[in-house]
Amino acid sequence: MSLADFFTPIDLDRITPAEGFKASQLGNKIQAYTAQFPELDDERPHLAIFGVQEDRNATGNPGCALGPDYVREKLYSLYEGGFTSNIFDLGNIKQGATINDTYFAVRTVVAELVKKDIVAVILGGGQDLTYAQYLAYEEMEQKIDLVVIDSHFDLDEQAEMDADDATTSTSYLNKIFLYEPNYLFNFSNLGYQTYFVSQDSLRVMDNLFFDVHRLGELMGKVEVTEPTIRNASMISFDMGAIRSSDAGGNANATPNGFYGEEACQMCRYAGFNDKLSSIGFYEFNPAYDNNGQTAMLLAEMVWYFIDGFYNRKNDVPLQPRAQYLIYKTTLKHQEHEIVFIKSKKSDRWWMQVPYPTGGSANERYHLVPCKYEDYTTAIDGEMPDLWWRTYQKLA
Repeated sequence: MSLADFFTPIDLDRITPAEGFKASQLGNKIQAYTAQFPELDDERPHLAIFGVQEDRNATGNPGCALGPDYVREKLYSLYEGGFTSNIFDLGNIKQGATINDTYFAVRTVVAELVKKDIVAVILGGGQDLTYAQYLAYEEMEQKIDLVVIDSHFDLDEQAEMDADDATTSTSYLNKIFLYEPNYLFNFSNLGYQTYFVSQDSLRVMDNLFFDVHRLGELMGKVEVTEPTIRNASMISFDMGAIRSSDAGGNANATPNGFYGEEACQMCRYAGFNDKLSSIGFYEFNPAYDNNGQTAMLLAEMVWYFIDGFYNRKNDVPLQPRAQYLIYKTTLKHQEHEIVFIKSKKSDRWWMQVPYPTGGSANERYHLVPCKYEDYTTAIDGEMPDLWWRTYQKLA
């Protein structure tokens, strides 16, 4: 089966303005599937955008399946930044006969793109598609770090999940957490709002040593999200995480949330992430969008992701060693020595966390992105919380 079998072409007549696109607008730079499906093997793009027209399990937000083309209309009108792009737009995956057919299509497409070292940019559709995005990594047989930007935990702690339970936009995390074989190493949430989250769900996150960050911790200091985002293999961004005044195009939009410029900054951080291989933007619903404002914001978020991607630093710690500074700290009770690594190229920080059992001959430490504040905490003789939670997951 060819990937082309999953897609329907883009209607460029709808997207293109009467005067056409200017030479430096993305509409003239992105190679879009209109008549002939792009040859991924021959031309090997850096990024591949595709829409998913699926909303059957988007709880309370029917109509979000229509979102991708509205975003394209705005995205194609934006100008290319200070980079030379090589981007394909593969078109839209339409609803399958069943929801599982759509999941299979998304899973297959993302898996093929990741295997070809092409970053997948998904325009949804409901956020339950995160489950299909996650399943794409099963063939890689490697641990995955998932970051979700959302005002809720899409977790039903009361449900007794089994293979026949529906995967919805408000419960897909159940399926991910309980999936076997388990290849989820870490889950992080950015921007949850406490009144939308039960204490039982918070206890689940704490017991699993997952990283969850309340909106109030991040407001006005979005830069603290960078290490968490840098650790992601894949990202799922719910447009409901943005306040309704900035992004009202969502039936579940609420008054509080990230500002639009904060969402764009987080998307740029995501683009910077050397290990990120897929990102999904979900729950945009044009039926609730005032004057195309949310579509434009989402287009700008994708633009910032692309800009970040083309400004990647290729920061692979200690390769080469001369590009990094190493700092060693000892805790008050000296039970552990904590080693920090700082890139001379980007000033970004990592911590070495040893495997409790010693690891393998080739890998004795796990490197986790961190903040400078984690280093200062260790300098004061205290154990950084991130170090301890990572150590527990390695056990």
